[in-house]
Amino acid sequence: MSMDREPIETRIAALVAEFAGAPGRREAPGCCQALVDAAARQAVASSEGGKRLRALLALDAYGVFAGDVPSPARDAMLDLACGIEVFQTAALVHDDIIDDSDMRRGRPSAHRALATAAHDDAVGTGLGIMLGDVLATASVAIVDRAARGLPNRDALVGAFLGMHHEVEYGQMLDLAVETAGLDDPGHLAAASLDVFRWKTASYTTIAPLELAMLAAGTHPGPARERALAVGHPLGVAFQLADDLLDVIGSSRATGKPVGGDVREGKRTVLLADALREAGPDGRAELIAAYAAPERDAATVRRVIDLFASTGAIDRSRERIAGLWRQARQAIDALGLTPDAAAALADACSRFVPADLR
Repeated sequence: MSMDREPIETRIAALVAEFAGAPGRREAPGCCQALVDAAARQAVASSEGGKRLRALLALDAYGVFAGDVPSPARDAMLDLACGIEVFQTAALVHDDIIDDSDMRRGRPSAHRALATAAHDDAVGTGLGIMLGDVLATASVAIVDRAARGLPNRDALVGAFLGMHHEVEYGQMLDLAVETAGLDDPGHLAAASLDVFRWKTASYTTIAPLELAMLAAGTHPGPARERALAVGHPLGVAFQLADDLLDVIGSSRATGKPVGGDVREGKRTVLLADALREAGPDGRAELIAAYAAPERDAATVRRVIDLFASTGAIDRSRERIAGLWRQARQAIDALGLTPDAAAALADACSRFVPADLR
């Protein structure tokens, strides 16, 4: 049976309060206490909300591979799944600093909130960087403790640390891609898909599946191989779908302004496909739009029109559907019972909208 989000939310709040506070619950010097307390409160606030897709996948996959197990192991698995979500919060705190974002989930981003508390932008940014580091470290401590109550303890911690490394590498690639020229769409598409593998798929789909299998007692080698077979195409499809919804969705449905990636000048696979298929005039128009220091509403609409007229949107739909088929075939190859395979496929389907599969 699929897990619901409420126990995940409650447990994340408790774990962050436990692991992201001052070492040994020490009091800070009097002149520092107010900001230290503000950072501790922000750690909890930044951890609230979200779809919890990663934790839900880990827990549902654990149910598939482990079956009925005693509650202590299930409690440890819940903490393990929450550790992935705490890591995501750390990554989002850092992302918002990198992207100079003011808002996150309808509230001020962590570094903006801390700048307000400190009455100093530079101090707020510094506190935000350290808060992201604290949450990343907390995620490891959470997983390390949870792994003590599960099989494959060393492999679980090793896989989680490997996930950290992959996401950090992916973030560096993501920044590097933003400097890429637009004269070679093929290279741009390949680089963007590489970012999706390392920055997104690694902790969104691959790690939840691998950690679930390891916690259920699967040998580390096969667990890694099977998690990659399912999670790699699924995670890339998830990010492609997110980028596509940015231009074909609605603000009400996505919670973000339509064309936000275009407005930011983000290099995407959609852009690469449009550049490849556009005629000389359309290609020149796209390059000029992305070379400009900013893009107004009219330019965003025009770029989206070019994405449609060049077939880039249709190409993205085809890619997503093909990757979903690949993930489903990998699930079918796991040798599960029909009911178990259906349950795992259902858990994975959260990552790809039904009309894009």
